[in-house]
Amino acid sequence: MTRPTGRLAVKLHRRVCVLMTDTAVTAEEVLARPRLAADIVGRLSPTVLLVRPGRWEAVVAELRKLGHAPRIISSGPPRPQG
Repeated sequence: MTRPTGRLAVKLHRRVCVLMTDTAVTAEEVLARPRLAADIVGRLSPTVLLVRPGRWEAVVAELRKLGHAPRIISSGPPRPQG
């Protein structure tokens, strides 16, 4: 049996945009739309989609065209390190 070293192989990505939906069905509907699906990089969970870098505004615009009212949550500008 191997003992854990206390370290995890973890990567933390800053400035990532995700699209969180209420249900998995809504996420499927987003992925079924070619214009939206082109801007989705992957699926993190049944209700969370990873948006292609730099494309969040296009995703919001397309969602609005389809009659959705997306709520945009921002963590704000990156904080300086040091």
